[in-house]
Amino acid sequence: MIPTLKIRQRRAERGQTMIEYVIILVAFAIVLLIPYDDKTSVLDQMLAALVEAYKRFSYALSLPT
Repeated sequence: MIPTLKIRQRRAERGQTMIEYVIILVAFAIVLLIPYDDKTSVLDQMLAALVEAYKRFSYALSLPT
């Protein structure tokens, strides 16, 4: 009987951990998607910065040596 109890306890702990991960991921998604400055979200600002950085990088690669 004791090993069965330990297995049930482990399964319950795994379920609790999954709920904690989901809560953290939802909070992270909300922070990224809420509009911040100029009515743009943090995610939009990050994507715009990545696009600009790639444009500059590709321009630098295209310059003659």
